[in-house]
Amino acid sequence: MIDNILVCALILLILSILATIYRLVKGPSTPDRIQALDALGINMISGVAIFSVLLRNTGFFEVILLIGILSFIGTIAFARFIERGVVIERKSD
Repeated sequence: MIDNILVCALILLILSILATIYRLVKGPSTPDRIQALDALGINMISGVAIFSVLLRNTGFFEVILLIGILSFIGTIAFARFIERGVVIERKSD
């Protein structure tokens, strides 16, 4: 019974990931795309967690932590990019 519920949750999560990818590609503005990228990271964390429970394996916890850290760093980097832009410093010889 629980396995069927977890499979249904994974299917719904895949649909959510597809909708998020659509928003990531088609988003009307850059902040919408950044928000979609953050939501994609959260959906991926949820998917790996459900998959881990489905397989009854705790080996995926490191993957969940890694995705969370990378998603957070990516969101911060994009937010800084929007706020200030990219500044390239040149070395004077």
